[in-house]
Amino acid sequence: MSVAFSRRRFLAGGGAIVLGFSLNPRVSAQGARLPGSLERNPMLDSWIGVGGDGTITIFTGKAELGQGIRTALMQVAADQLAVPFERIALVTADTARTPDEGYTAGSNSMKDSGTAILNAAAQARELLVAEAAKRWNVAATSLTARDGAVVAPDGRRLEFREIAPSVPLRSRASAESKRATARNVVGKSIPRVDIPAKVTGGAAYVHDLRLPGMVHARVVRPPQHGAKLTAIDTSAGERMPGVLRVVRDGSYVAVIATQEFQAVRAARAISDTAKWEGRLPPVDVYPHLLGLASQDTVIHDRDGANLGAAAIDAVYRRPYQMHGSIGPSCAVGLLEGGKLTVWSHTQGVYPLRGAIAEMLGMEKESVRVIHMEGAGCYGHNGADDAGADAGLLARAMPGRPVRVQWMREEEHSWEPYGPAMVTRARAALDNGRIAGWEFDVWSNTHSTRPGKAGELGPASLLAKPFPPSAPRPLPQPEGGGDRNAIPLYSIPRAKVTHRFIPEMPLRVSALRALGAYMNVFSIESFMDELAAAARADPVEFRLRHLEDARGTEVIRAAARRFGWSEYARTPGKGRGFAFARYKNLAAYCAIAMEVEVMRESGEIRVGRVAAAVDSGEAVNPDGIRNQIEGGVVQSLSWTMLEEVTWDARRITSRDWGRYPILRFAHVPASIDVDVIDRPGQPFLGTGEAAQGPAAAAFANAVADATGKRIRQIPFDPPRVRAALLENR
Repeated sequence: MSVAFSRRRFLAGGGAIVLGFSLNPRVSAQGARLPGSLERNPMLDSWIGVGGDGTITIFTGKAELGQGIRTALMQVAADQLAVPFERIALVTADTARTPDEGYTAGSNSMKDSGTAILNAAAQARELLVAEAAKRWNVAATSLTARDGAVVAPDGRRLEFREIAPSVPLRSRASAESKRATARNVVGKSIPRVDIPAKVTGGAAYVHDLRLPGMVHARVVRPPQHGAKLTAIDTSAGERMPGVLRVVRDGSYVAVIATQEFQAVRAARAISDTAKWEGRLPPVDVYPHLLGLASQDTVIHDRDGANLGAAAIDAVYRRPYQMHGSIGPSCAVGLLEGGKLTVWSHTQGVYPLRGAIAEMLGMEKESVRVIHMEGAGCYGHNGADDAGADAGLLARAMPGRPVRVQWMREEEHSWEPYGPAMVTRARAALDNGRIAGWEFDVWSNTHSTRPGKAGELGPASLLAKPFPPSAPRPLPQPEGGGDRNAIPLYSIPRAKVTHRFIPEMPLRVSALRALGAYMNVFSIESFMDELAAAARADPVEFRLRHLEDARGTEVIRAAARRFGWSEYARTPGKGRGFAFARYKNLAAYCAIAMEVEVMRESGEIRVGRVAAAVDSGEAVNPDGIRNQIEGGVVQSLSWTMLEEVTWDARRITSRDWGRYPILRFAHVPASIDVDVIDRPGQPFLGTGEAAQGPAAAAFANAVADATGKRIRQIPFDPPRVRAALLENR
């Protein structure tokens, strides 16, 4: 018999534990702010349930995106509850079952959800021990939690499942708890639980979901976001085999068919008859962007920059870039009994639920969004729009699950891109040190994620369209376009200005690391330029300007792992270094890199990469290495190759031929990652720490190899050849 708590059914489990120090020394008084996501979801049974069959179920509002949090969160719970890892069950983001943790974004999953689960599990363990002490009439301090039971010194034991019915897990979490000092599972590189199905052809993604009676849909998309339908003939498509319904609402047109390829063929036939009205901005986007009105905010001012005419000056540029998900967006919707369920790879099940409910005129409680993994994405790609498609088309076909699968050209043309950006850095040197610093960043918003219907692409096409919310900058200290625009270095006079541009030439939103990718690329490229002007070694130059002890340790560790001081120069090759603390409050990451530049072709090959990362307590060291390795590879792809292109009518980078990404032949020969573990320290988050340092280390290595500084991304062969020919 299992024991039910609140609205869920739970299971229970076992491991060995010793009570130890306070979870968070800054939070000690009763009634103080709760740590992590407990602040928003304070009830213990929102996070943990103990049932009658020896298993424990953990709940998280965060989504597994391939960053390995399912495994890490299970490790945290297993240690705190003294339960073997294998007896932990985890339920991820589901509006009917899990706490509302907003978006899975900003490398915050471990900081928010991991901290909440750690605290909740520790308190659940304390409650279980206290109940056993009460039954035995002994002091709780004399008891130990071990292998899913409470054990007394004389050998008596009570299984968690025996105690659970009397334990008040429906209670509010306390600001105080004692975490386990012994680490039996945390700190070990346990194989990730999400990997097996992905490498064996199992059901791993929302794309693999198959439900009884499911039908298939395709949407007739406009050539670019914002275009309006002026004419269309749906009759030929309606007569095609297998077509169940053609749905039209304003400029929104879709086909529902019995089989997937029937929907594809019908949608193509209808699309051929469509006429659209709309234009895209000028192709040379940087002058256009800088000519738009900006809202200027000084986000950092330390005694003013006070730069003279001799200041060193540099401008850096980044194009629009895609998420470029390997698996195009997909969702399944089912309207049954007045209730809508949407299966989606969204990164925010609760915000998407609210947006879909508004779009369909339904109560939020009548909409359920269940997260399933998608085949590749960190950020706001087409997942939410596909979820909106599924909701609209499920309404048109009640009682039948409707699967909506985007095509490659739809994903490339319609996903919200990472914004184009321009930065300008100026600095003055005095006796080998930076005396003054000025940094400006021009950028659109870095988040148009849903929360409202107007942020859903399909909602903009309806006969009664939902207007999008006004674009806004994300606030510091995390920031959006200005994320990591404030250098971590100690500079006596500095000024940083965020020049936020509300008007969006193309549709944009969150792409992994947001503005930190560009700002760290710019700042760390400029640090190398300043080091050269000061005739200083790039690593030593950074260290002389850094007062953060953990940052210093990370820089030294990466340099040591690379063999920076022993580096032997080879013609055509160069080395580069870069460092940042993500958001200036999350993980520290330093990267050293060697590249080889082919002067005739302009092609660049990355040899070896050495990195060091400090993200607080390392729950799963191999998972952290995965994140740094993947971050390096993705950042190199952005920096070497990726750029959205368009003409007056449509996005032209609609496939992998016109939007190339890094191929296996160009992946670094080796990526060696040093994980600095800090047991007991807060989780800092790792997923987006490598993007900026990898881009800057690459740029600095190219400059070292060629003597030419390239300041515009991507470093594709034509741009590299042009730089090598300049002033030859």
